[in-house]
Amino acid sequence: MKRTVSAIFVLLSSIALCFGQPELRVIKNTAFKGGEILKYRIHYGFIDAGVAEVEIKKEPHNIGSRKTFHVVGTGRTKGAFDWFFKVRDRYESYIDAQSMIPWAFVRRVNEGGYVKNQNVTFDQYKNTATSEKGTIVVPENVQDLVSAYYYARNLDLTNAKIGDTFPINTYLDDEVFPMNLKLTGRETIKTRKGTFKCLKFRPMLQEGRIFKEEEDMTIWVSDDQNRIVIRAEANILVGSIKMDLDGYSGLANPLTSKQD
Repeated sequence: MKRTVSAIFVLLSSIALCFGQPELRVIKNTAFKGGEILKYRIHYGFIDAGVAEVEIKKEPHNIGSRKTFHVVGTGRTKGAFDWFFKVRDRYESYIDAQSMIPWAFVRRVNEGGYVKNQNVTFDQYKNTATSEKGTIVVPENVQDLVSAYYYARNLDLTNAKIGDTFPINTYLDDEVFPMNLKLTGRETIKTRKGTFKCLKFRPMLQEGRIFKEEEDMTIWVSDDQNRIVIRAEANILVGSIKMDLDGYSGLANPLTSKQD
């Protein structure tokens, strides 16, 4: 694993040091900072099935001349659920601190015996993504699954109306699919960690691959500057899952959406 990550950095450094590259976009990040940790409890139906954690490493990483956030997300099953459908997932993304686009994406999936290992490098100047399967052309400012969330946390919602959609081109499994994030309302929800005022979104996801329908996921995001996920629910091909916030630390802003 260490050798793989080192090789990624060597490749990316050579890309970023090239002369005559086009300028990348600049997005002002007010939503998060290094050291943020979000913890979640996952339910499958009525079963307390697992836990997940997403951490922005405190130490910044430079890829060439570009400063990046190194984000690591992990998920695993627990208890009785672990006996019949063991999950051990790990995702990593190196996200440009100014442009909110990824330079590298690492995926380690082990779900009930299904194993997927993938290392992806992005050349955001040439709009390409390279994995073990080869190189494909991608849209400008393409995201991976992890970086898409952090980019979305900085969306300008000043004049947003219910029903507005925000397109995010996302890379997964050597393909790019358009994920349109639809704002569907505002709602106050109660969790074990308190009651939160939330913005409610529905991502338009890939129908048939994991989800039953295109709009089978709902996400509640804190209605404050942090925009952290408080709850997510999805109908998948083999049932339904729910994820609730179970802990947080290192936030960039006061969690003003919390009501108690």
